[in-house]
Formats: sequence, C-alpha cells, structure tokens
Amino acid sequence: MEYNAGKYDVIVVGAGHAGSEAALAAARMGQKTLLITINLDMVAFMPCNPSIGGPAKGVVVREIDALGGEMGRNIDKTYIQMRMLNTGKGPAVRALRAQADKHAYAEEMKHTIEKTENLTLKQGVVDRLVVEEGICKGVVTSTGARYSAEAVIITAGTALRGEIIIGELKYSSGPNNSQPAIKLADHLQELGLEIHRFKTGTPPRVKSGSIDYSKTEIQPGDEKPNHFSYQTLDSRYLQEQIPCWLTYTNLKSHEIIQNNLHRAPMFTGIVDGVGARYCPSIEDKIVRFADKERHQLFLEPEGRHTEEVYVQGLSTSLPEDVQNEVLHSIEGLENAEMMRTGYAIEYDMVAPHQLRPTLETKVIENLYTAGQTNGTSGYEEAAGQGLMAGINAALKIQGKEPFVMKRSDGYIGVMIDDLVTKGTNEPYRLLTSRAEYRLILRHDNADLRLTEIGHAIGLVEEESYQAYLVKKAHIEAEMARLRSIRIKPNEEVQSFLRGKNSAELKDGVLVSDFLKRPEISYQELLLFIPANDELTEKEIEQVEIQIKYEGYIKKAMEKVDKLKRMEAKRIPERINYEAINGLATEAKQKLQKIQPETIAQASRISGVNPADISILMVYIEQGKIAKVGTETA
Repeated sequence: MEYNAGKYDVIVVGAGHAGSEAALAAARMGQKTLLITINLDMVAFMPCNPSIGGPAKGVVVREIDALGGEMGRNIDKTYIQMRMLNTGKGPAVRALRAQADKHAYAEEMKHTIEKTENLTLKQGVVDRLVVEEGICKGVVTSTGARYSAEAVIITAGTALRGEIIIGELKYSSGPNNSQPAIKLADHLQELGLEIHRFKTGTPPRVKSGSIDYSKTEIQPGDEKPNHFSYQTLDSRYLQEQIPCWLTYTNLKSHEIIQNNLHRAPMFTGIVDGVGARYCPSIEDKIVRFADKERHQLFLEPEGRHTEEVYVQGLSTSLPEDVQNEVLHSIEGLENAEMMRTGYAIEYDMVAPHQLRPTLETKVIENLYTAGQTNGTSGYEEAAGQGLMAGINAALKIQGKEPFVMKRSDGYIGVMIDDLVTKGTNEPYRLLTSRAEYRLILRHDNADLRLTEIGHAIGLVEEESYQAYLVKKAHIEAEMARLRSIRIKPNEEVQSFLRGKNSAELKDGVLVSDFLKRPEISYQELLLFIPANDELTEKEIEQVEIQIKYEGYIKKAMEKVDKLKRMEAKRIPERINYEAINGLATEAKQKLQKIQPETIAQASRISGVNPADISILMVYIEQGKIAKVGTETA
C-alpha cells in the first residue's frame, strides 16, 4: 500500500559516483534533494578497480572539480598513491592517477553527503516512477513510499536487472553481490525507453600476505606531492604512499585459459550483454591477441586497512577453479590466496540517443539519466554525467537556461555529445583520441576553462573563486611581462645556447619567443631576467605551456570559433526529416532517430554527410521545415 512519504525538488535514484555528484550538485544549488539508494553501505563504492584518473579520465576529474563537484576533493583525502602519467610526453596527454583506499573513499563521500544542507540520504529500492501526461513527478519504493519531485535522476549503475556470471553460475545480483533493481528496469521499458544489455567484469582479489612481491616489480607513487582538486593545498591530505606491483601472465597462463575456453561464459553463450572493447577480459585478450606471450598485471592494494589486492588486467568470468589455476601460474602469485572470485555482470542500460544534451530523456520530461545507466564505463565518466544531470535538473527547476558543455569546453562535453549524438553499442570509455581539441582540453587548465561557469551556476564558493581570479591574473601578468622584455645576444646568452645545442641569436628577441624554443625552460629564463616571486609552481607551468604551444592553441581556437557558430544554429524541434527532399535515406533515418538540437550536432551524426547538412540548412533558413505529423516540406 502506497503512502505519501514527502516532497522534494530533485530525487536521485542510486548513490554511486554519478548519483553522489548529481545529488550534491542539486542540493548545493539550493534544491531540496533526496538521494535514495539500495544499500547505504555502498555509497560511492568502487566495485571495480580502486583508482581514480588516468588518460582522459583524470582530466574529467579536474573538470568536475573546476565546476564545483566532489570527486577530486574526495580522492585527495583518501588516496594511497598518486602518480602523474606520461610525463615524458606533451601536456595534452599527461594524466594524474590515484590509487584509492576504496573503503575510506566511500565513507568520506557518504559523510560529505550526510553533512550537506538540503540533501537527504535514504536507503530504499525504487520500483517505479510516477509519470503523469509524459512528465516525471516522483518515485515509488518497494515499501510503498511515494516521494514527489520536480525532477528525477536515475543513476542505477549496473543494478538494473543485474546478473552476475562465474563460469556456469549465473544469478540475479547488483555489483559486489548487492541487491539488483529488477522492477525499475522493467518499468523503464514499459514507459517506452529503449533498453539494451551490456556487460562488464572484475578480476579476482587476492590476499596480500600470500603474494611473493620479490618476484614482481615495484610501482611507487610520485615523491613530489600532487592532487586532483584545485582547492587542495600541497601540504593538505599528504599521505604515506603504498606501492603497487607489476607482474605478467605467461605462456602457461595462456594455455590454462585456452584449455578452458569451453567453460568460459563469453564463448558458451551464457553471456548476452555486450562487453567493453577497451577493457577486455583475460580470456578475450588471449583469443584476440594470440601472438602475445604475456600481458601486464598490476597488483593494486584496495586500502590501508585491508589485505585485499586487486589484480588489474585479469578481469574474468571463468569458473572459480580455473581462476585459481591461472593465478597460481603467474610469477609472484604461485601461492596466492583468492579472497574474492572475479565475475562478469550483465545489466540493462538506457540507449543514450534518447537523451538531450542536458541528459534529460526525450521520452519523459523532467526525467534524467546518468552514469552506467547511459552505457558508459568508469567512475569518472559516471561522476561527470551525474554532475551535469544534477546541474541541469536544478537549473530547469529554477527556470534558467540549461548548461550544455561543448566539445571544445571539456572532456565531459565530448563524452555527452558522443553519447547523445552517436549512441553507443558497447560500454563507452573516454579516450584522449575522442577529443578533437585535446591540446586545449588539458589536465592543467580545467580551472581556467570551467571555474567561472561553476561560480555562475552557484557551485564554486566565493573563496575558491577569488583564489582562481588571483591565479588567472598572475598568469596573464607574467605572460604580458615576458612579451615586453627582450633578450640581447650577449656572450652569456650565446654561450648558454651553444651549451644547449640551440641556434645562437642574430638579434635581440622577446623573452616569450625565446621560451618557445623546446629546449629552453622557464626556470632557465631566470638566468637572464628578474624572477617573479609572486608566481606559484602551477602558475609557472601554465605560463610555460601557453607560450610554448601558442601557435597550436591559436589554430585550435580558430576551429573552436567555427564550431561555436555552427552550435549557435538551432534546429526547430520535432522536424519531419522524412519530408525533406534531397536528404539521403540514411541521413533521414539517423536525424529522425536522434533529433539533433543544432547544426553542429547534426553534422557529427554517423551517416549524415556534408551534402545533407547543406540541404538541411537551406530548408531551415527558408522556414519550410515540416513538423512530425505533416507530409510535405
């Protein structure tokens, strides 16, 4: 029997990484928010690898932080190791990655949520939504509690009709043997949403004391302190770091797997869902890369107060006895004690072409979805979507314009545009190669790109904003200074250049042009010009990158300006593309299905060619477009 359990502005269903960010954003923007989750002990839980960041993903964490989200601050408080990746490469591909204390991470996020004003955290299972005349107005739980709301955000992760698979064993479950959400999955389908089936997996966990680390290679964290959040000072949350360890599979491991492929669910037909191409199981790797004699395995501690070690790279759904045999064939793991068996999990997801760029569904007004519910993989991708869904739900309730991050503004914008424009036929993972403007979407400049937006929305607090303005002013002043001073070709300068195997000066040059030489660093400039004692190390890094890559950045920004003009060209809603003469059949079908909101978005749809875009623009400019339900253009 149902009963009226309360009224909220925003209800978030699911408290994983997407749900946590969505709920915090809505509440911090002043909306009365309910975060309801199946299990309070799994708030911001890490059922897969205990880490945050890495290529592209680390940039997303920085973007979340710049907008006023929580993930960066939370990992800075709870990491056990921090490393900057790709330091020998250019700034566009550098990436920060942290190993988390997974239990401390979840506890800290839960406590942050509990302390947040306007935010209520409850345990419960949502069975269905309250939808009236195509508008979502609340949720109903398994206990009959009916909560009403102006907007609902579903961030159910892998719980929607989740099923765990280990060898021949298959049973209904959410991640880490939690309760699945079966009725809600059925209900979403009943409401007319297109649902697909995806799969992901995890490796076994082994006991640290049973590992022979002398046979593995140590992977320490960086000695120099680093952090994800722009609000974290270098001295704050500085942790004693715990190393990871590297080992490899071998020919014996591969032979064991080959001999047991007939028992592997992905080859026997037990698995129905589509898995992630960029994160394959070990059995998939052995089949697809049969020429490789070994694969890397990273032994990652799951926390400071646990013996569990995550065997990164050994994701599998092989039977438990085979998993043990494979583990014991690996150097350092000959006597490894398996504490948790690796498994695959299948789950339902909402096909993301049904979403607007705000992550509101096109089928049901005021209903938003985010995270793995939208077909992505990864904690960072989920958190980025959750933040955007929470922001846009709050903005809509406040009667304000939505916030749609452009592809040129951030990796979060790239991801959401990919999802809503192209959809995905496998679990989506962010890669640096997905961003056409990656030179301007760097790990180091997320605050310069997004802090002002976060402040205008109401998520970046005034103190943080003022600190950002000081940093920005310092950078701009120093760049202006370097463009106003000249270095003369005296003997000291020429001798320095000869020592660097760099061409000598023929005449005086601006310091900024001198710094553009790849072999010369900002610190070496200080041999010839006065130092600016106001600058921090991060500000110096920003000055150096902006000056050295000025030409490339300028070219990228010219392309961005062209894109922005296309983004400004809106497409009327509910166009009947079938009625537009001259459009290719595939273009009509794709445009009708996705219903893009701008010409730029339409141009990125697979199967829509430049000729189709030209015809579409002519029809729009002439005002001849027919709406759905009419017959001619």
